Parts: sequence; structure tokens; C-alpha cells
Amino acid sequence: MPERSPLAPAHFPQMPPVAGVRLAATACGIRYKGRTDLMLALLDPGTAVAGVFTRSAMASAPVDWCRAGLKKGRGRAIVVNSGNSNAFTGRRGRESVRRTAQTTARLAGCRPEEVFVASTGVIGEPPPADKIIAALPALRNSATATAWNPAADAIMTTDTFPKGATRTASIAGTKVVINGIAKGSGMIAPDMATMLAFVFTDAAIPPRVLQSLLTQANARTFNAITVDGDTSTSDTVILAATGKGPKHRKVTRVGDPHLRDFRAKLEDLMQDLAKQIVRDGEGAQKLVTINVAGAASEAAARKIGLAIGNSPLVKTAVAGEDANWGRIVMAVGKSGEKANRDKLKIRIGGVVVARNGAVVPGYDEAPVAAHMKTRDIVIDVDVGIGKGRATVWTCDLTHGYIAINAEYRS
Repeated sequence: MPERSPLAPAHFPQMPPVAGVRLAATACGIRYKGRTDLMLALLDPGTAVAGVFTRSAMASAPVDWCRAGLKKGRGRAIVVNSGNSNAFTGRRGRESVRRTAQTTARLAGCRPEEVFVASTGVIGEPPPADKIIAALPALRNSATATAWNPAADAIMTTDTFPKGATRTASIAGTKVVINGIAKGSGMIAPDMATMLAFVFTDAAIPPRVLQSLLTQANARTFNAITVDGDTSTSDTVILAATGKGPKHRKVTRVGDPHLRDFRAKLEDLMQDLAKQIVRDGEGAQKLVTINVAGAASEAAARKIGLAIGNSPLVKTAVAGEDANWGRIVMAVGKSGEKANRDKLKIRIGGVVVARNGAVVPGYDEAPVAAHMKTRDIVIDVDVGIGKGRATVWTCDLTHGYIAINAEYRS
């Protein structure tokens, strides 16, 4: 295991049970020795399910399976393995997913299409289906309502810490719980979703509304992070609503006023998980928050932010604690979105460094250089075009990233 990220939270959160959800984790020897690598989540009958998946043309066999199963909007189980992504594995990979889903369905008493499967790890290696299938009965029998930390541990690859978050939301005065776990450290760049994440609530929300909630929140959270500019073949985010919590006012549409707090808490939880992934970026020493304003639209602002966040020149400047704001100017210019050179404004750590197309008169680099030595770097950019704004999160690019990925399969 790599050394724990210096940006990691102090501890895994205390996560309460979510009525209708039970989890278990085990080690079945997929790739890693002495580590758990398989997670099972069991969902009560009637659970609504929503999902977003990678747009990669090289999508994995589990992604294809989940997309097909999502059409019915209901789920009874989620099986996740680490160590092998089951991507670019042809017929053998598809058969592995089918067998995993069929076995889980028999154990859970449901149809195979109600089982969602996700995998993460090395691309192109045949999946060890027999090891996974053999471990499922014991997982079913050991599942509990409190195994959030073990479940988060089991889905890690190059992650240095398990990622979890919990929120309590109100629907017309009735309290409901939202819990989520995620994994991700490298091969992180948004193209729908990023990495693996599984979010659960005991609220009663119909599949169509649940899907809208997830898609909207995803755009401003998992779709707004980048570590290295590379999009995984396996990106999967699943949101499950069991409806087994306290009875609340009926939800019929995503715009229901009584759903406002739930929407906000769901997005807050997903943002928490997304930022944890960036904090665990391979070799990361600094979290970078990029706020873009003055763009033609929210989408344009996000694209500009990602151009900055994906720039190796910007990321290495941050790693070297170099207040080289000229690299930010470069990244804005290459984004492909409208930006007014003569109105561009840049702040680093709250200090204005450039305004109206030039460095500010009397610019003193000392406070900016001091900010660059901190763990949390903040960059604000106004491109002077419109009212679109967005926030993107990234990390620095260090020698550690090279070392981790050069040795990944060894």
C-alpha cells in the first residue's frame, strides 16, 4: 500500500445504517495479498436505482451490464471487485459478469438484471470469475447494516485511504439518511462520472426522479474533478433509494419543493466524496480549487476550469510551489471557450495577480508565494464574457505520480 496521502481526512466517518441496505467485504485473492477486494451490498425489495457511467469507447463489461439493467430502475444487489477492471476482456469478461450476476441473484432472491456489477483495477487481464463467485455465499451470510468502512476498503486500488460520507436530509420535515462510499486515485478525469461511487438513501424516491437527481448532482461533483486527465473504462456511480426509512411526503418530480433539502444534501455528499478522490490523487501533496466566473455558460466555465486543472504546466508549478500565473493564462487560452484577454482577472490565494490583460501594477509576489506553500491552493479566474461560473478540483503533479504508475503492474 502507498503511504497515506497527507491530504487525507483524519478518519473514516461514523456512518449510520441505511434502512434496507446491508454490506459485506472479503479477500478472495483477485490481485492483492492481505487486502480485501470484494464488496457486496444487498438492497431490500422495491429499491429504486439510478446510475451514470463512463462515456469511454472502451467501456468495461460491468459498465455494459449495468447500463442494460438500469432500464428497469430497480436493484437488489451491487457487487464490486478491485484488482481487475474486467475491461477489454471480450467474451470471457462478459461471461464473468453474467455468472456473477446470476449467482448473486440466486443468493438475493431476485432477477440477474437487478444485480449491478462494478470492477476496478488492471485493464486487459481475464477476470477471476471463479474466485468472485466462490466468495459470494459467505458475503451474503455476513452482510450487516454497519459494514461501511470494510466496504470502502474493499474497492480501493492505488487509493491510500477509504472514502466515505454521510448526510441527514429533510423531506417535508421527515429525516432521511444518505450514505456514500467511493474509490479513486489515478485515471481520474470527468466524462460523465469518475471512478466508482455508491450512494444509498432510505428515502422513497421513484427511479425517474432519482436519475434526474443523480445526473444533476454529478455534473457539479464527480464531473468537476481531475487528477491526471485520463478517463477510466470503468467509471460508475450508482444511487440507490430503498424507501425503507421513515414515511415522508410523496416525491413525484425532481422539482418538488419539499425535495430541496435532499437535493442539496445529496450534492454536498457527492462533492465531499469527489474532493476526497482528488485529495488522494496519486502522489498528491496539494488540493487545488479552481473557481471560474464570467464565462459564457456553466458548461463553458467548467471546461475552462478543467483546462487549468489538467494542465501539466499548472500542476507542476503547484507542486514546485511556483507562483507562475502565466501558466494559468495559457490554460485559459487553450480551453477552446470564449475568454476576453483584455478583461481576464486572476487571483491566487485571494491576491489579485492579473487584471485587464496585464499584471497588476506594483504586484508583490510574496503573499502568493506563501500561499503556494500551503496544502490547499485556491485559484480564481474571471474570463470577462458572461455570467457562467463553475468550480473544479484538482491536485498537483509530483514525482510520486510517476513512481506509482510506473510500478502499477509490477
